Amino acid sequence: MATAARMGRKVTVATCALNQWALDFEGNLQRILKSIEIAKHKGARYRLGPELEICGYGCWDHYYESDTLLHSLQVLAALLESPVTQDIICDVGMPIMHRNVRYNCRVIFLNGKILLIRPKMALANEGNYRELRWFTPWSRSRQTEEYFLPRMIQDLTEQESVPFGDAVLSTRDTCIGSEVCEELWTPHSPHVDMGLDGVEIFTNASGSHHVLRKAHARVDLVTTATTKNGGIYLLANQKGCDGDRLYYDGCALIAMNGGIFAQGSQFSLDDVEVLTATLDLEDVRSYRAEISSRNLASSQGPVRVPALRACPSQASRVSPYPRVKVDFALSRDEDLLEPLSEPVEWKYHSPAEEISLGPACWLWDFLRRSQQAGFFLPLSGGVDSGATACLVYSMCHQVCEAVKHGSQEVLADVRTIVNQTSYTPQDPRELCSRILTTCYMASENSSRETCNRAGDLAQQIGSHHIGLNIDPAVKAIMGIFSLVTGKSPAFSAHGGSSRESLALQNVQARVRMVIAYLFAQLSLWSRGAPGRLLVLGSANVDESLLGYLTKYDCSSADINPIGGVSKTDLRAFVQLCMERFRLPALQSILVAPATAELEPLAHGRVSQTDEVTAVAPSPCFFPHLPAAGFLHGLLSAPTSHAPSLGSRPGSPGLSAIHRGPSAFNSGRHGSDLRGAVGLREAPEDRQDGALQHVLQTPLRVEGRLHPQTGGRQSEAVLLEVFRE
Repeated sequence: MATAARMGRKVTVATCALNQWALDFEGNLQRILKSIEIAKHKGARYRLGPELEICGYGCWDHYYESDTLLHSLQVLAALLESPVTQDIICDVGMPIMHRNVRYNCRVIFLNGKILLIRPKMALANEGNYRELRWFTPWSRSRQTEEYFLPRMIQDLTEQESVPFGDAVLSTRDTCIGSEVCEELWTPHSPHVDMGLDGVEIFTNASGSHHVLRKAHARVDLVTTATTKNGGIYLLANQKGCDGDRLYYDGCALIAMNGGIFAQGSQFSLDDVEVLTATLDLEDVRSYRAEISSRNLASSQGPVRVPALRACPSQASRVSPYPRVKVDFALSRDEDLLEPLSEPVEWKYHSPAEEISLGPACWLWDFLRRSQQAGFFLPLSGGVDSGATACLVYSMCHQVCEAVKHGSQEVLADVRTIVNQTSYTPQDPRELCSRILTTCYMASENSSRETCNRAGDLAQQIGSHHIGLNIDPAVKAIMGIFSLVTGKSPAFSAHGGSSRESLALQNVQARVRMVIAYLFAQLSLWSRGAPGRLLVLGSANVDESLLGYLTKYDCSSADINPIGGVSKTDLRAFVQLCMERFRLPALQSILVAPATAELEPLAHGRVSQTDEVTAVAPSPCFFPHLPAAGFLHGLLSAPTSHAPSLGSRPGSPGLSAIHRGPSAFNSGRHGSDLRGAVGLREAPEDRQDGALQHVLQTPLRVEGRLHPQTGGRQSEAVLLEVFRE
């Protein structure tokens, strides 16, 4: 009995989610060291970090620069010689140049010695991912080469070369194998054969951005992998905004034998989050021993493997992985009384909650990294701009919660933003009054109802609200035109042609964009406060798909946090905000008809609604707009994975997150994001653009491209897709 107790079988492992910044080598180093320190404090003897955590995932073409590789090596050197990294196996991500080929690698080291450099074997290259542009996949399965270390590393490790390739670590008590992000999603993931070859702990370092319901897919993949094959699975992920338009949503986890034993947060403002779990290796071994399909002979007979005898067992027929022997144990000798981690049930967010939390976290990261003083939002009294305002209010709510729970990093950031070293946010409304300026830009075509709705919402969320009239600017511009041409265009309601009416509407929309940027730059100056504001746009994905927007109007902004969200999802999100944040002004916004208010009022009432003008000459098409967003994301997303927004096929009320500068996107990897502040592919004029953007965009139906060229015929084809 005493001998059994000294064997050690309980292992404590750690994974993490880090908010790494692209090319912030010093900051990234400090966050990595902090995560290792926390892992050691919790008793872990193995620590896994996110993909490319040393340089940050979103370096893009900076990967081509030798400085990126050099500074990554300098950070690695600092990690190798730091006392924090002693007595724990550290698994970090960085780019490595081997034989003049650039690889996305895991560097695994212990006590100042590099054990293995494991290059990524399957690169993500669809949707938002372009890894093949910068890296080459390692194609030599279960083979290694010598990697000759740079002199700066040799001097520290006293190693001339280390193994480079597809291998596993064999410690005194277990065997550890690595996957990198995309490899988990491939049809035949490495963990399958690694598990059959005796690997008991699988690790996955990811750079996976947020998509609605993507957490479901991640959890399903990990639990399925360990259900079929047994074993312990660690998943680490990037979190936050990595300097781009994507939000990485953490969701680090630890699983064993199909169960979850540690769940990381999906939306958090903390830069460093570390998960640990203490698990029994004997649970893995006994679980595997009961899987007859794993242990019995395959019906196809043994696979011929050089230097091995044919064996009827499926597990023993697998071509073995090269093993790197490590004189170190993850378990401790006397661990009989050490408590084990208990399984937990994964807690998912609803799609509306994800919209409330994900883009809000992304806005916070974008704001603090841009070193601006807040946001400027044209608030029209409609659902789109109201939803954008609610996202900022949700951000303020999360900031106050983080400060309440003792986050010194968030507190320091918010003090920098508001330029007050003694400020401590406690009330989201009060914080919102400092960092959000809203503006209702009225014209002679604006109604009292939209003005009241905008003012009521601004008052309830606490934003600094401005009301102004754009008519003097519009008349001045039209006066220049009349002075030069001798012509005075008129609205259709006043006897003008459709061309005249369109031009007059577009002038109003574009004047609002110019005014928005002017006030964003100088409104704080006028109040005697330092800094500038970021202009927020509020064009949803349905409008972008349809082309129902005026180029360079208020949809043109620094950032558009709802540019990838459909109207259906925005309405669900606004409903959630109304109930959760107690914002009754949103009720009137939800029931009001959508209108651009660019044409003259009829007896003081709105005469122009989106339902008519957006889809002329076919208003019956309007109810199908959310379905257009859903289908565009669903049909363009990889069919082997869950539909965007986490919906199952045929689920009502959910639509796809599509291209647009947004915090999250559709499909497993999302759609490409075009332009800084909205699609530049929309038609010149709003009404002329109705349906044309949809009709000119190829539809992907069952893997085939269908370019649409005829008006009525194209609409019929699109509606047929809806029916299917």
